[in-house]
Amino acid sequence: MEKKIFAIVMALLVICGCLFLGVATAVAAEPAVTSKGAIIINHTCTNRSQIPELWISTAKEELHIAYGHTSHGSQLITGMDGLDAFLGNTGLFVWTDGPLAGYLDLDDYAFDKYGAYDLGNPDLTVWVQATRDYLNDPDHLDVNVVVWSWCGQLSWMSSAEVTAYLNNMAFLETEYPAITFVYMTGHLNIWDWTTTTTNNQQIRDYCLAQNKILYDFADIESYDPDGVFYEYANDDCTYYDDPAGSNCLGNWAQEWQSTHTEGARGAWYDCGYSDCCAHSEPLNCNQKAYAAWWLWARLAGWEHEDAPPTPTESRWDINEDCTVNFIDLTILSAHWLEAPSAPFPRYDINEDGVVNFIDLTILSAHWLETTCSGT
Repeated sequence: MEKKIFAIVMALLVICGCLFLGVATAVAAEPAVTSKGAIIINHTCTNRSQIPELWISTAKEELHIAYGHTSHGSQLITGMDGLDAFLGNTGLFVWTDGPLAGYLDLDDYAFDKYGAYDLGNPDLTVWVQATRDYLNDPDHLDVNVVVWSWCGQLSWMSSAEVTAYLNNMAFLETEYPAITFVYMTGHLNIWDWTTTTTNNQQIRDYCLAQNKILYDFADIESYDPDGVFYEYANDDCTYYDDPAGSNCLGNWAQEWQSTHTEGARGAWYDCGYSDCCAHSEPLNCNQKAYAAWWLWARLAGWEHEDAPPTPTESRWDINEDCTVNFIDLTILSAHWLEAPSAPFPRYDINEDGVVNFIDLTILSAHWLETTCSGT
């Protein structure tokens, strides 16, 4: 109740400001950079067409990436392997293991010869010294980005062990201030859903609070390309009716692939060799690749800002009575801070999945408008 009263009071203030000052304050949607500079790469960062070619080219010119991973982490690489061919071999989305003009420089399996393979192999700490040994090697003086991936360790780790990972990353950032370190969540695991979800959320919360850079592996495989969320999904893209995995309801990637064209001029691609997406489906690796290039562009300096979705059909007239007034305001306040899902109700005016000040500001900007022709 307090939240709704607060919403109404704030609405009145906003509306009065618009009426007396004659202006409507525009509120921008949250971009991938949030919380004072954190960069969170998640399912909202999988539209490759939004990445400017300038920043793709800049990333290829300026970034020298060291990537440590085992099988799950290979999903980024196998997705990146097939992307340029899928797009007609334009040479835009290309990478190679070593500096080469026109290619992104990415040292794949960078830390293997230093005795660490992912963030938990052979144990939860070897990767720290392996990172130091790698960066101190004169052969790697050009490296300016370090990315480490998980396998399945977050499905059994304690909160204290997750904290130790976060602290070790922070120590390395202090020791190597010229290097950009990318944090990562782990893959989904329906069979240890609670522990996995809790640990992934601990990493997200830390990265937001401490302004870190996060590649949110788990979030990316929780959504299909249309933005449909699968709350109880697994890393192979199967989804279930509860966190215990009691009943399998389907496989979101297989379902999407079956209704969309594969290959050139299509909507998704296989990477060209058997078992190309470890533990999962090709579409999942497609999404991981798009998000990876989004990350590279951001690290190269792309200051992406998401424009708020444009409301359609005069959605600010929430009850559709042809007038934007206190009835609409009352409806919006009754749903204050709710997080509806698609298809979005009219009180989520900008259809972004949360009822907040963006919707309130849009409503106030159209206060007392008539929305029906002839009225």
